Amino acid sequence: MSSRPVPPPPAGPLPRPERSLAVCALLGAAAMAAVDEIVFHQLLHWHHFYDRSTSGVGLLSDGLLHTAELLGLVAGFFLFADLRRRALAPAHAWAGLFLGLGGFQLFDGIVDHKLLRVHQIRYGVDVTGYDWAWNGAGAALFLLGAALAVRARGRAPGGRTAA
Repeated sequence: MSSRPVPPPPAGPLPRPERSLAVCALLGAAAMAAVDEIVFHQLLHWHHFYDRSTSGVGLLSDGLLHTAELLGLVAGFFLFADLRRRALAPAHAWAGLFLGLGGFQLFDGIVDHKLLRVHQIRYGVDVTGYDWAWNGAGAALFLLGAALAVRARGRAPGGRTAA
């Protein structure tokens, strides 16, 4: 018998934390766009994506938002499937998902609602409470994602805490 050392088994591809975070952020933003478009635009009829014109233009803008959201979901799922086969970093993926969810909601609440004024959450009511709830929920999701990203960064690729 030989006393040669046994070589380690071949290692699989290394996890790709930045890619996992980015792909899942895309999925999170697209998912939140879907929730916004389905619940607030279609079911509740509170607003259209663009409310500063005719109802026909509003419906067209909703269709364009829906198209962008579907493209984001399809592209995100294809990218996610590729990561899952090769180099998914689960902790970074979860962080990205929550960053995307909260990032979309904050962008919509601050930029679309307040800065550009392309639409409000509701019309004919005092929107202060709605704004606080919408932006507060978005901030909570985004901060959860940021905390998960910091925690994931402190972990070694094998899931152990880095020394």
